[in-house]
Amino acid sequence: MEEHTITVLLLGDEKCGKSTFLSRISQGRHNLHSQTPITLLRDLDQPFVFEIRSRKGQYRFEFYDTSSPESWKLLRPDLVILCYDISHRPSLVNLQEVWIKQVRTVFPSSDVLPVLVLGLKRDLRTEDDPNGTLYPQEGYQAAQAMRVDKYMECSAVTGELMTEAFDDLCRTALQTTTPDGGQSEGGCVVM
Repeated sequence: MEEHTITVLLLGDEKCGKSTFLSRISQGRHNLHSQTPITLLRDLDQPFVFEIRSRKGQYRFEFYDTSSPESWKLLRPDLVILCYDISHRPSLVNLQEVWIKQVRTVFPSSDVLPVLVLGLKRDLRTEDDPNGTLYPQEGYQAAQAMRVDKYMECSAVTGELMTEAFDDLCRTALQTTTPDGGQSEGGCVVM
């Protein structure tokens, strides 16, 4: 069975939840919506490698989690996931004003590179902080404005929507190995 390597790059502000997300999925699919404590992966351990087997083949996902411009600009990812903290409005603003522009500038294949937006720390969304907390429709509208392929959100701490986000991420990543690629047709899709 042929093995495909898929490089996935997570970008976003420091402390927006990227490492916690990857640490949760590293514990295996059966622990995605568990509230068991997470052992955080270290940046030094990159790439974070996950093996996935499907009916179509064996896949090696190599995840890179960094907000360091010096290192991520050297990669040639098959998929980019722009991450933001749902409880911290400036992280979504930075996605729109900094990170998406960096992706479009740095990667020559950005016109065919699938880009997803992932809202993290869903468990910190509160009703009593209307100025800081972001609601799903705001994240989705920002994703549409950035003309990305999909919008997702989850909580790696509580496991809420982790299975759905991981499945959508994998589905898009697997499509990058096909001739049609992983971009969605006609704009952003909510997952």
